[in-house]
Amino acid sequence: MVDRLAALMAHFPVSAQVFNAGALCGINTLQSDGVHGQLHLVRSGAVEVRYGRESLQLERPSLLLFPRPLTHRFVTDSERGADMVCANLSFEGGAGNPIASALPDVVCLPLADVDGAEPVLTLLFEEAFEERCGRVALVERLFEVVMIQVLRQLMESGDVQGGLLSGLSHPRLRNALVAMHEAPAQEWTLDELAHVAGMSRSVFATTFRETVGITPGHYLQGWRVRLAQKALRCGRPLKVIATEVGYGSEAALSRAFKAQSGQSPRQWKAASLAAAKA
Repeated sequence: MVDRLAALMAHFPVSAQVFNAGALCGINTLQSDGVHGQLHLVRSGAVEVRYGRESLQLERPSLLLFPRPLTHRFVTDSERGADMVCANLSFEGGAGNPIASALPDVVCLPLADVDGAEPVLTLLFEEAFEERCGRVALVERLFEVVMIQVLRQLMESGDVQGGLLSGLSHPRLRNALVAMHEAPAQEWTLDELAHVAGMSRSVFATTFRETVGITPGHYLQGWRVRLAQKALRCGRPLKVIATEVGYGSEAALSRAFKAQSGQSPRQWKAASLAAAKA
């Protein structure tokens, strides 16, 4: 089986910064900072989670993922509280990160349901609640491992309907998606992508649109533009970027860029730099 996450994680990794390891008692509100997602691991204790007009009741050890900035509140027993380890998540590319944007607003899973996570979680909790040298750095790396395990779980279970993760869950479409991720500069035609997927041209086009929610051509354009945005943030010249992501000229890339983002590469870069300084 092809590695469905390799190219995604290589281009758009996620990093974690731990901000809580211990008991949370009573009412705790976590305000959105407009930048980070959050991942919470509940080791023990009952927790009511409120966000917007929704609420969840956690009665057993669970994982709670907010892939995008979202204010939420924890309500626990005022004396016993709940033992939790919490981290902010930084997705490369921010709101344009294809993984973060493909996830639901909230993912809640019992820890026991995340395949293969038990040894990682055991070590994570052991380190988080002990005063050991290098514990924070180790726990943050383990959070990143847990994120990969969550993505695996969501793909294998097929619980996410529509979008990238739904496509990566499909036994045939996944091959075409990985091919686009790994070789964005290739001049992919619909016939070639259908061949990679092992499907007829018409069945592939219909299945892709119904599963992912957009056409293969539109997905490929979006992937190329995301890579171009990442390269622009790194200060690479547009002419070089155009070749790297599969466009024959700056003009062709600019047209695709504007179709996807509503801005020219120059406008987008200026806005991105201004937002970073704000």
